[in-house]
Amino acid sequence: MSQLLFTAFSNRIDAVQLAHEVGERLEGEGISSRLHLLDVDAQPDIDADTMVVSLGGDGTFLKAARLAHRVGARVLAVNLGRLGFLLNVPPTEIIEDIKAAFTGHDVAERLALQISVSGSDIDEFALNEVVVERAQAGHMVRLKTFVDEEEFLTYSADGVMVASPTGSTGYNFSAGGPVVDATLPVMIITPIAPHFTINRSIVVADDKVIRLVADNKPAVIVADGQAIGSLEPGRYVEVRKSPTPVRVVATRSFDLAFRLRESLREGHA
Repeated sequence: MSQLLFTAFSNRIDAVQLAHEVGERLEGEGISSRLHLLDVDAQPDIDADTMVVSLGGDGTFLKAARLAHRVGARVLAVNLGRLGFLLNVPPTEIIEDIKAAFTGHDVAERLALQISVSGSDIDEFALNEVVVERAQAGHMVRLKTFVDEEEFLTYSADGVMVASPTGSTGYNFSAGGPVVDATLPVMIITPIAPHFTINRSIVVADDKVIRLVADNKPAVIVADGQAIGSLEPGRYVEVRKSPTPVRVVATRSFDLAFRLRESLREGHA
């Protein structure tokens, strides 16, 4: 079994080429590797000792993190995108960082979300967020929210999301939610384009169970940008902290302030 699994999308020629070049150089140092194409190959044969290397942008990293989380493997995030909120390894330093990771680099544990749906066998994972959204364009969906057994707000909106701290800089941020330090043990409930109701996020502790109930119309369930199921009126989604975090190789500090400044162009987006 390979010690190293490079992951990339097949249309990213630069990522595929980088995987082959780095793999050949590391082979001479006793580190075996192979390339897994995220949009082509079936599930790769890996275990907790494999290090998964994401080559691309944030979308590539989310796919790679799903593979790694399944077996408790580490994931190293190489930034081949424009900004990459989730990525902290430049391609020019990939070989040094991989070798350093095998000799004992720290691992940052990122809170992940576990998703279940009433009346179904859906048991899914998300690193960034889960969204319950309208099934039909031009129609809002009415969603009741609960935290543990306490009823919170009912939203008529395009949807409602539950985001992790890692995901706070993604869709949650675009929808007006807060940016949260990735190390905080919290989950964030953010409505999407709510109609005549509060549009503020609610931040709760990570030991809570959040329930989103479809009240009047069917809805679609989306985890990290991928549709995972539908929700009929009266059914609900439950979101809780995953019992196992995503293990990200911490090769250097995660400079959130710099990334925010770059993303917002110093307040002139």
